[in-house]
Amino acid sequence: MQADLNLLTVLDALLDEGSVMGAAQRLHLSSPAVSRTLGRIRKVTGDDILVRTGHTMTPTPYALGIADEVRRLVREANAVLAPSRELDLAELERTFTIQCHDALASSVVPALIARIAEQAPGVRLRVLAEQSADTDDLRHGRVDLELGGGTPGLPEFRSETLGTDPLAVVMRSGHPCTELDLRAYAAYPHVVVSRRGRLTAPIDELLAAEGLQRKVIATVATVHSALQIAAASDALITTTAILCRPLIEAFGLVTRPLPAESPEASINCNWHQRYDSDLAHAWLRDLVRTTLTEVLVA
Repeated sequence: MQADLNLLTVLDALLDEGSVMGAAQRLHLSSPAVSRTLGRIRKVTGDDILVRTGHTMTPTPYALGIADEVRRLVREANAVLAPSRELDLAELERTFTIQCHDALASSVVPALIARIAEQAPGVRLRVLAEQSADTDDLRHGRVDLELGGGTPGLPEFRSETLGTDPLAVVMRSGHPCTELDLRAYAAYPHVVVSRRGRLTAPIDELLAAEGLQRKVIATVATVHSALQIAAASDALITTTAILCRPLIEAFGLVTRPLPAESPEASINCNWHQRYDSDLAHAWLRDLVRTTLTEVLVA
């Protein structure tokens, strides 16, 4: 037989109030409705639960024996259906997984980890590299947040643009190109950063409109790999100026403004809608938002 959990709520009120009328008032029900439910409880348990003694009602020994357990079950059920809307960061223990490209990992993650350690020492962060192809990791909860330029197209996902980053041209110190106009930009070899291995980028359309075409000598999946090539050659890398700054400085490279008008790169935060009302997840999103904003304005 499948139990009707509504009976527990009425039973708890009856045992606590000691009368049908008191339970009805507490539950905002009519006395006949509570009386009918008491009849069902008696049928299910095989016990009278409450018996009349003069002008009052007295619980049976069975009812007294189960009163504490009924109260506990009702309290736990209410806690499940009405979860706490307060987040105790000091007690939070959870592992979050963020997926992003290496420039974001280098520029944002160190400060993010420091903030997490300060506010919620029981929280751990896993940072995964971008995949060469789209996966279902965000949908199935294997990834909590995706950070990057893409936005999911399905309504089950949420996306927020956290900021933008201008594009720049990166080259080695002492590069022979001293005047970087569009023609000089097209004349030098290029390495394209693409997790999918693409050999072209939106800048190629701008070049084509001016009757120019650049020579792409390689495509690599990470900014780190591209900058490593640039440090040892005359190859140019077109990438974001601010987020890539730690890696650019680590390789001793220099940047020049992109010699063409181009939209700034968007940095988006994507997550699954199941986490919309999750307090810990919302806290993480806010922390990522704050950290990235500080990086972009520094």
